[in-house]
Amino acid sequence: MNDVSHAHMHPAAKKIWLSSYPPAVPAELPPLAHRSIGHLFEESCSRYGAKTAFSSMGKTLSFQDLEETSRQIGVWLQAQGLNRGDRVAVMMPNILQNPVVVYGILRAGFVVVNVNPLYTPRELEHQLNDSGARAIFVLENFAHTVEQVLARTDVKHVVVATMGDMLGLKGHIVNFVVRRVKKLVPAWSIPSALSFKSVLSAGSGKALTPVEIGLDDIAFLQYTGGTTGVSKGAMLTHRNLLSNKEQMAVWLESAFLQRDRPDQLVFLCALPLYHIFALTVNSLMGIAIGAHNVLIANPRDLPSLVKDMSQHKIHIFPGLNTLFNALMNNAEFQKLDHSSLLMVFGGGMAVQRPVAERWYKMTGCPITEGYGLSETSPVATANRIDVAEFSGTIGLPVSSTEVSIRDEDGNPLIFGEVGEICIRGPQVMTGYWKRPDETAKAMTADGYFRSGDMGYMDERGFIKIVDRKKDMILVSGFNVYPNEVEEVAAMHPGVLECAAIGVPDEHSGEAVKLFVVKKDPNLTEAELKAHCADNLTNYKRPRFIEFRSELPKTPVGKILRRELRPK
Repeated sequence: MNDVSHAHMHPAAKKIWLSSYPPAVPAELPPLAHRSIGHLFEESCSRYGAKTAFSSMGKTLSFQDLEETSRQIGVWLQAQGLNRGDRVAVMMPNILQNPVVVYGILRAGFVVVNVNPLYTPRELEHQLNDSGARAIFVLENFAHTVEQVLARTDVKHVVVATMGDMLGLKGHIVNFVVRRVKKLVPAWSIPSALSFKSVLSAGSGKALTPVEIGLDDIAFLQYTGGTTGVSKGAMLTHRNLLSNKEQMAVWLESAFLQRDRPDQLVFLCALPLYHIFALTVNSLMGIAIGAHNVLIANPRDLPSLVKDMSQHKIHIFPGLNTLFNALMNNAEFQKLDHSSLLMVFGGGMAVQRPVAERWYKMTGCPITEGYGLSETSPVATANRIDVAEFSGTIGLPVSSTEVSIRDEDGNPLIFGEVGEICIRGPQVMTGYWKRPDETAKAMTADGYFRSGDMGYMDERGFIKIVDRKKDMILVSGFNVYPNEVEEVAAMHPGVLECAAIGVPDEHSGEAVKLFVVKKDPNLTEAELKAHCADNLTNYKRPRFIEFRSELPKTPVGKILRRELRPK
């Protein structure tokens, strides 16, 4: 083929990326083998029985235990008079109760609403009301947040878990330390709340009422800011998640062409399970292939994370650039034996080349970078696992997935031309919950999801992100929408106007910087930061505040954030 015609070919039309695929990875997925996540879950639990599914703080949960405890949760939920498709919120870190509750909800025919446990009352109230959640499972450390908003929501059932609930005798010690020594449980009072243990025993020894759940039923409402910043629920169906699990599983196969597969793969689960990356790549994929997931409740506690890593032969480690960077600067991590590592996945934010190169040198295992969003369940593209060099790209579209680079008018662009990355495949959400307006904005007429990220595709089908179309700020893999930060800051009576942008940060990739014009000349940085801390979860809070006499605006008076960005 001569270069002239080649240059004018639309890459998506020819699926040019297929020629760069690893051997053994199919272009298209075979039809799904399961009718629902619950169906896959039950099959895996009976197949892997006594093998460890999850471990946390030295306590293991076998597939058998997982089946039994999740069934007890499901039975109890069904007895509360909830209807098929009702939403149930889960507000927990990575502890054994998390998968037990999530799979219990799905098996009983309900929809999971994942909630970040560190949300402020304002953020939680929006999510509970928007989703119409009827019940919530929460760790006692965060029950005080639920207490503050409960009366203004439709939540009728509150189940409160303690850190030690599933840790056996050790649980009493853990609870004592968490409550009395570390004082991590603020006082709360919810008279109608039930304990997690009482719910398990209420469901004990009973069978679930069978519910007809199909591939196109919603499994999760995964909240994300999308392009506009009002937090919206991406409707992810059983088909979306099972397809993405399958896309990852066939990709994973290429890793075992040159090396032996261990009897049981061990995953490190350091990313939060309420985030779509860990939910699909760790939890769902782990269960599907009979893997053991080592749950890390607080990855910020590096010494204890490294200790956990030293006690297990970790094979698969999905993480973020910030986490890899922090680990390499930890003296104990440097001493670990990394020979068991087979795959390290980088996602959620760009992996920086110096981090990737240093990681490969230190561990002998390359970081394979991929790309995805809550709206794509999440994985849309991935680099080859069987290649050691760091490509600096987000890789190739995974099986059954098409990526088209489009201009402002939605026309496909040719190789090397920068446009919006648009994605079509079985893992793409069905839309935003109760937001047909936002769904219409996010989808093209021919069924592609507009990611809001700008990039190009090269001649081999590899995609490179160059910029974000939206003003979104990416802090340690979490989306921060400037208008949400601005709205909160503007609630302070001392603020006349403000604008938030992302500035480069060596630890978190980007940090939030807020420019403020004062209404009250006595307003201080500390006072405004405290106000933001009351209303925004940690990663959304402005790290830097700069006071100005005025902000750059368009002739119409719209604040120009781009003028404030560091040149």
